[in-house]
Amino acid sequence: MSATTSSVAPSVQVERVTQVRVLRSEWVKMRSLRSTTFTLLAAVVAMNLLAGVGGAVFNARWQHLDPIERLRFNPIDHSLRGVVLAQLAVGVLGVLLISGEYATGMVRSTLAAVPTRLPVLWAKTALYAVTIAVLMFAASLAAFLVGQHFLQTHGTTLGAAHAWESIFGIAGYLTAIGVLAVALGFIIRSTAGGIATLFGVLLVLPGLGSLLPTSWQDHTIPYLPSQAGEAIYAANPDPSLLSPGHGVLVLVIWMAVALAGAAYALKTRDV
Repeated sequence: MSATTSSVAPSVQVERVTQVRVLRSEWVKMRSLRSTTFTLLAAVVAMNLLAGVGGAVFNARWQHLDPIERLRFNPIDHSLRGVVLAQLAVGVLGVLLISGEYATGMVRSTLAAVPTRLPVLWAKTALYAVTIAVLMFAASLAAFLVGQHFLQTHGTTLGAAHAWESIFGIAGYLTAIGVLAVALGFIIRSTAGGIATLFGVLLVLPGLGSLLPTSWQDHTIPYLPSQAGEAIYAANPDPSLLSPGHGVLVLVIWMAVALAGAAYALKTRDV
């Protein structure tokens, strides 16, 4: 009596690569990184801590302020000053999400699964942009309320003019910074290089621009990302800044150019 054994290889169903499936994959990767939670938490804490401490200190010093300083005081802008630190955290994480994959070599597996490559760029950008928009809106709203609480009688309410515009404006500006950071991650592929470039654009270029002749400053500084963002979210903006509408347009152009560069680099360079 003989027994015959046969083995049948299991069938493997290969599904077509779609943008939705790429989005799901990138979402799993993004939320599994501890740096995502820690860095975004740092941005939220920074905004609210500065709002609370700044409001308490300013309220305690009110009697000692000169009339000009009191006249220039704006409770909305004062409670939302943490955007300066939040933009750094958002930018660092945006670069790190991309450069980290290049550093570990994980990007090879990602691009092998998505050979057309560009869906990876769109997925990472869209997921990070939505995450930042939602989280930074909540953080800005919380910072506003915390700041007004500690300012006490010198604070204002959500019903004040420009309050909601500033809160939405900060969320929009930080989202734009996140998109720029992701694009730089694809273009430069180095954590140190990407962060240095982003910080140079946000912090160094405005300082260098102030060294230019006054006639040149009016045609350069307002078009930098940080100044365009301030035109959007500042309740009492500098007269030399762009209008909010033009500020939005400038940020959109910065994002479009950065994403175009990222798409070109991703399609033409070897891994």
